[in-house]
Amino acid sequence: MAKAVATQRGGGIPGWFRFSERATTLSTEVRAGITTFMVMAYIIFVNPQILSYAGIQGLEGKGLLFPATLTVTCLTAGLLSIAMGLWSNYPFALAPGMGLNAVVAFELVASRGLTWPQAMTVIFLEGVVIALLVLTRFREAVMDAIPMSLKRAIGVGIGLFIAFIGFFNSGFVVKPTANALPVGLGTLSGIPILTFAIGFVLSVWLMARRTRGALLWGILLTTVVAIVLNAFTGWKAFAIPGVARIPTQIFETPNFSTFGRIDFGFFASLGAVTAVLVTFSIMLSDFFDTMGTVIGIGGEGKFLDEKGKLPRINRVLLVDSLGAVFGGFANSSSNTTYIESAAGVAEGGKTGFTSVVVGVLFLLAMFLAPIAGVIPPQATAPALIIVGFYMMTIVKDLPWGDYEEAIPAFVTMLAMPFTWSITNGIGAGFVTYTAVKLLRGKGGQVHWMMYLASLAFVVYFLLPVIERALK
Repeated sequence: MAKAVATQRGGGIPGWFRFSERATTLSTEVRAGITTFMVMAYIIFVNPQILSYAGIQGLEGKGLLFPATLTVTCLTAGLLSIAMGLWSNYPFALAPGMGLNAVVAFELVASRGLTWPQAMTVIFLEGVVIALLVLTRFREAVMDAIPMSLKRAIGVGIGLFIAFIGFFNSGFVVKPTANALPVGLGTLSGIPILTFAIGFVLSVWLMARRTRGALLWGILLTTVVAIVLNAFTGWKAFAIPGVARIPTQIFETPNFSTFGRIDFGFFASLGAVTAVLVTFSIMLSDFFDTMGTVIGIGGEGKFLDEKGKLPRINRVLLVDSLGAVFGGFANSSSNTTYIESAAGVAEGGKTGFTSVVVGVLFLLAMFLAPIAGVIPPQATAPALIIVGFYMMTIVKDLPWGDYEEAIPAFVTMLAMPFTWSITNGIGAGFVTYTAVKLLRGKGGQVHWMMYLASLAFVVYFLLPVIERALK
């Protein structure tokens, strides 16, 4: 019987990844994988920048070595993306998570005084805890308990977040230094913003024409535009050296000097209670970030069933939890499922082969990082904005006439981009939803796991107050 099923699916890569069942092709999956990698490639350089304190006055020389961190960033992202593709057969790619890497660098090391091995052991440990929660199916049960209105809101919120990241990366939106406004319009002059403007118009035009591979073509053409503009003007237009310029050096020798450095001495350094609270905070962020990402991208890719559940979700969550374990052990920070995977899904990626392509490209980047560095953020920003547009379209399915459902959903959607955090958005929505239901005398309609999650988020939001009270 098993042999008959395998024969029906076909052999080789199409058979293993069930191309016929998902109505996809090898070329589509490869194109989707390349697109996802391109919009994620910034992490190859940004993660080492954060963990090495590059350009941070007063912290020079106190971070991890840039070459070593670049190596383990590519290594963990590559192996975990391949594992996700092979084990789950979904187009979800992994890499060191933005936000969590900053917590490790600036909160655990710079502020609390942990050594780098101790800080990475916090990540390693919270990953082990989450993996245990996955194996006991607790994490899956929490996902199943989320009401449909909040699941849809999470997808819309992630779309807004992705679009905001795109506008911010392009330089069109900036954090003003001259006034107290939280965000403002960037300087609309110079090569960076010109590159973005040309790339955005090109990408929208290609999408409107229904061009196959529109996002990938948009990124490639915009990169060419950036290279040409840089070549003719000679301006230093981008923050990362070598970006949007033909590299003079192609090959990089991998550096594994930080791999495997862990130290459980952080319990003694922080004190038992503080160590538990800090680990809990990071764990909660890791726990719900991925849940939001999977729900959002799963909805965009039409992977969810009629109840809003993702088949084989436990496989996705297990690989993701091991991303924190492996990331901490490798000293690359926690690896998590990337919302930028939505770019590959928008390009037609429907199977795990998309993730395998992403993983192979990350492994190649260990040796060929300068080539990946040619792609400027202004070239990938239009793709992120367009993906955000796609994910926003499900907003029409929210029950706007039912305030008990719609207002918590609204809070979820806006809190994500406004606080630059998927976890914060989910937490604000959960607490609002549970509180409104209780006050309306409808507490019995709320799943007990929603109560548990909401309580955990109350603790999460009040952690600074709790820590001050304990001192």
